[in-house]
Parts: sequence; C-alpha cells; structure tokens
Amino acid sequence: MNVLIYLVPIALGLGGLGLAAFFWSLKSGQYDDLEGAGERVLKDDDAL
Repeated sequence: MNVLIYLVPIALGLGGLGLAAFFWSLKSGQYDDLEGAGERVLKDDDAL
C-alpha cells in the first residue's frame, strides 16, 4: 500500500500534463479546420 504514495501523484501529474497538452492544442488552433484536411487530400494539385 505504500506504493500508492508514489503512484497517485505520478498519475495526477501525467493527467495534468495531458490536460495541459490538450489546452495548448486548442489554443494553437489545431482543431480549427477539421474538414479542410480531408478535402485537401482529395484535390489533385499535380498540375505541372
């Protein structure tokens, strides 16, 4: 049971790190254009 003294703070720290990364991705605009990436795959821009 003494191992919980170490595991609980590590789990909370990793969860907080994941949450911080998610909020950073929201702030930097990673989720702004969800349809655009899918449509760019279908376009043929190989006109040479």
